[in-house]
Amino acid sequence: MGSQIRKHEGGGELPAPEPAVDPLATVAGMDVSSHQGNVDWNSWWNQGMRFAYVKATEGTGYKNPYFAQQYNGSYNVGMIRGAYHFALPDRSSGAAQANYFVDNGGGWSKDGKTLPGALDMEYNPYGSTCYGKTKSQMTAWIKDFSDTYHSRTGRWPVIYTSTTWWNQCVSGDFSSTNPLWVARYASTVGQLPYNWGIWTIWQHTSSPIDKNVFNGAYDRLQALANG
Repeated sequence: MGSQIRKHEGGGELPAPEPAVDPLATVAGMDVSSHQGNVDWNSWWNQGMRFAYVKATEGTGYKNPYFAQQYNGSYNVGMIRGAYHFALPDRSSGAAQANYFVDNGGGWSKDGKTLPGALDMEYNPYGSTCYGKTKSQMTAWIKDFSDTYHSRTGRWPVIYTSTTWWNQCVSGDFSSTNPLWVARYASTVGQLPYNWGIWTIWQHTSSPIDKNVFNGAYDRLQALANG
């Protein structure tokens, strides 16, 4: 997650300085995709990771072949975990991709260990930055995905993005419904995307793996899982 943000915005090649957060009021986590293959979850647990997001799908034609090992393995070691979907807004509708996501690992259950699904909105790895959409069209696509996911699961998806990409490609305000997962490879989180006043998760480095912090103590992470 975030490979295109690294490519376009820099950072992540070397471990970032420790994030400027209160460790007593945050929780350390990570995210993985097929690039990591089979993950040694015990090792990451022993390094302090307590939550994980796992790539499930991309568009309506890709499923992470390592999803079961990653999603179930993180759960079995004790992490609170969730799935994420890499959006391809120029390929199909938001509703179609939300349904594909839910049908292939992106669902939610109130078991105290499952985070709401996340929508990965970032630079297009296959073409134009904003997928050939205007800001209003992109806003409508994200709303279509978000509303469909909500109707299927009862939860609003977390939105993963960078401030630079979002402000370039999106005009809508999702701050009242969707938790923000912001990517910025630096020691501080910096400016947030349009109208979000608070971040829920911050991806602060991609070396040696994508590392994140949750903005709150462990009981607040549990609350996000429980809805």
